[in-house]
Amino acid sequence: MSAPSRLSARGRAGPRPFWPPLAAGIALGLALLVTFLISGHGLGASGFVTRLAADVSDRLAPAATAANAYFGPFVQAGNPLAAWITWEAVGVLIGAYLGARSAGRISVQVERGPNVSRSQRFAYAFIGGALTGFGARLARGCTSGLGLSGGATLAVAGFVFLAGFFIAGFVVSMAMRRVWQ
Repeated sequence: MSAPSRLSARGRAGPRPFWPPLAAGIALGLALLVTFLISGHGLGASGFVTRLAADVSDRLAPAATAANAYFGPFVQAGNPLAAWITWEAVGVLIGAYLGARSAGRISVQVERGPNVSRSQRFAYAFIGGALTGFGARLARGCTSGLGLSGGATLAVAGFVFLAGFFIAGFVVSMAMRRVWQ
């Protein structure tokens, strides 16, 4: 027996299918090329979060933030809204929403395994996100900044990062698989 169909945002039964991987890869490559041509920068996201954290820290403790070796240069760079990476992050959020909405893939849910509670799922997501964010700052870039942009410019660090990222992802997924099931 098949699952009951649900109507998408446009009244069709079920969500539209995902893009074929080759078409998505070509579109991502073209987006990266256009980003390089327009802004002179590659794609990235962790820099926005760091700029935002520096701005919040500056509002709460300006003297300590200015003296901080890590946040100080971000504060000296000025308003985070003036940075290109801020507008890239805003565009990614808007584009993701519009893409999911047009494909009928908008829903609020918590995906989890049968033996994982909602609070455990949130805790795992928070811990994983915090570790990934910390690692991205240690590596001086996130998966998109190091992997996509670094790989596109044939930077050795980009390929080393991608190999480490995939190996770590595989190891963690094998460990979490036991918890998830």
